Amino acid sequence: MARVLLAYSSVDGQTLKICQRLQQLFMSLGHKAELFAIGQAAGPNLDAFDRVVIGASIRYGKHRPEVYRFIEAHREALERKPSAFFSVNVVARKPGKNTADTNPYIRTFRRTTSWVPGVIAVFAGKIDYQRYGYFDRLVIRLIMWVTKGPTDPAACVEFTDWQAVERFAQQVGSGAE
Repeated sequence: MARVLLAYSSVDGQTLKICQRLQQLFMSLGHKAELFAIGQAAGPNLDAFDRVVIGASIRYGKHRPEVYRFIEAHREALERKPSAFFSVNVVARKPGKNTADTNPYIRTFRRTTSWVPGVIAVFAGKIDYQRYGYFDRLVIRLIMWVTKGPTDPAACVEFTDWQAVERFAQQVGSGAE
């Protein structure tokens, strides 16, 4: 049994939802799993965990700065233990951009940080126009129009491949890197 930290940065809640599912899956594998929202007061002591998973969403083409600050603050601990990273973005809904090797945000992440997680994944996110403020709704609809995604202002479309999330949990939970 391992203690797993699920540290996440979520703008609209889909990354948190994925982490909650991962928590359930890790617990079903006999592990203890704890959630931590990156950006909360003091971060957890990573030495208290056997494995660390970091999940981060994309908004307007970038992971939030606190994700990089968290990684840099804990890089030594992350490098001493099995660790994993996943990104949540709507671009991953498209074939050819739905793997860690082909997703542009994962490529940017790899260039931006010196941390090299043992497992890296990307999951498609969710569009929920009714939850967005006016400006976000307008900008996201424009991005979706350009990328041939859903633009109906009443639309709520979840693109997350939950079987891919389960495969990721199996890989990280088994310690296979």
